[in-house]
Amino acid sequence: MKKIHSIILLAFLVLGSTSCKKSFLDETPLDFLSSANAFKTKADFTASVNNLYRILRERLFTVNDNDPFDYTYRTDVTFYVPASFPPNLTGEFSPNSSIPTRNWEAWYKMISEANTVLSRIPTSTMSAADQTLFEARGKFFRAYAYSRLAYLFGGVPLVLEEVTAPKTDYVRATRQEVYAQCIEDLVFAAANLPGITAVQDGEISNLAAQHLLAELYCTTGQYTEAVAAATVVINDPNTALMTTRFGSRSTETPGDVYWDMFRRGNQNRSSGNKEGILVIQMENDVIGGAANTALSWPSGDLYSLERIHPGLVRDVRINGVAAFNWPAADYSSGGRGVGFMSPSMYFIDNAYQSDYNNDIRNANHNFVRVFKITNAAHPMYNQDFDFHNMPANTTGTGGATLTSGVPSRAIYPYQTKCTEPYNPPANLLDANQSFPYRLKGVAGGTYRDEYLFRLAETYLLRAEAYLGQNQPGLAAADINVVRARSNASAVAAGNVTLNYILDERMREFGVEEKRMFTLMRLGKWYDRIIMCNPFYAASADTKYNLWPIPQSEIERNNQAVLEQNPGY
Repeated sequence: MKKIHSIILLAFLVLGSTSCKKSFLDETPLDFLSSANAFKTKADFTASVNNLYRILRERLFTVNDNDPFDYTYRTDVTFYVPASFPPNLTGEFSPNSSIPTRNWEAWYKMISEANTVLSRIPTSTMSAADQTLFEARGKFFRAYAYSRLAYLFGGVPLVLEEVTAPKTDYVRATRQEVYAQCIEDLVFAAANLPGITAVQDGEISNLAAQHLLAELYCTTGQYTEAVAAATVVINDPNTALMTTRFGSRSTETPGDVYWDMFRRGNQNRSSGNKEGILVIQMENDVIGGAANTALSWPSGDLYSLERIHPGLVRDVRINGVAAFNWPAADYSSGGRGVGFMSPSMYFIDNAYQSDYNNDIRNANHNFVRVFKITNAAHPMYNQDFDFHNMPANTTGTGGATLTSGVPSRAIYPYQTKCTEPYNPPANLLDANQSFPYRLKGVAGGTYRDEYLFRLAETYLLRAEAYLGQNQPGLAAADINVVRARSNASAVAAGNVTLNYILDERMREFGVEEKRMFTLMRLGKWYDRIIMCNPFYAASADTKYNLWPIPQSEIERNNQAVLEQNPGY
């Protein structure tokens, strides 16, 4: 017993002596991550570039059900139909408005991430080949972000290195200096990114860089260079306009090749589509996939085009009786539309001109103007409801009397590229199928991959460049390649103008296009609003060809002057 007590006492003495040593408490981590060692391996840089893809997808499509439509509302293509008239453009484009502020911050966020990648490459452990590849990737994203800023704001501060300390003395570069930097970055990217067949679906390639180069060259009046860049993309043997039916629903009627382009699963090269140059990936119900069918809007994990674009046909009544089932995955309901983003009257009535009946892009299954009455309890069940010739005693949201041919929140024409008629994701179908294809309340997303660049646009960019070179015959030839796919009549060289090309972009892309960028880069926002969209024309001003520099940026930049744009 005495021996046991001695052993215990000895143990306490040993523990006591070691506990008094400070080194006993020192932590020796086996591994850790910090800003100093985060960018070393190829895996580190891959993770950061993947985040750049995420930022791009979020900004343009999924951040919520409002911000991505900064590039579609307030243009010649669409308007916000529930808004009071005239809209408050003075407030919406104010230096203190959230619109310029959130765009400024978002695109500089992408630039910051890209600059971090570029600045850390020299100290990485990557091979020389991998360093070049990631430099090309970083410069592509930086060029894309800076070009958006320059389109919207004009000249902006050029930051080309990682910022590691507070800085409040920024000054604006000129717009041309920003464009020159974008072109320099894209020339490097085009020379060093892999070919389009060597990348995965959704990954940037040398052709994506060439397409964006063509856009920048057109914008800066370098038309010879724009033609050359676009021609690289058009002449690549691995690209082609889709001219025959293809993909997951190619045997269905009504339908055509244009309709097939926008069906779920048909956007990528892996599906046989050779027209997509850069396709933003949306994966249903995958973590990080940005297409969660269990989450309703505004989730930040969903592209809400289906919710925003079609009308709220739930509210349409004829002689007091509801005309349509809603929400339903059919042409009449458009999914779960809530009636926010109507096409402009010009887009509805004037854009297709003499090709109104033969241009497949204007066919009713692509651009719905005639709706089938789907409520079986209505006396007019299964009859046509023509937007331009509504039945007498038709009312809409709030019981307002509707006028034929005039958009209301309840009903207006919409493009079916926003939705998936008769084929929604299966788990969006309501268990209570009281009417065909009834959707759950969480519906409202556009659950497919989204084109950012496609070859039809490359043709129209080259047409823009040819027109800039005063070669309208060559411009017409490129436009007619796009028009021929849609069974539209050929345009004569003498009728090709920049406005005609903008009309053709409207016909080809509609709500697919981030239209604000196109109008702003060309300095045509004001002219096209006056010409095409009377909803905004009443409060339009030439100063809105540039957005204001956010006032918050001007005030926090207290060691230098960040000059405001004229008129603000």
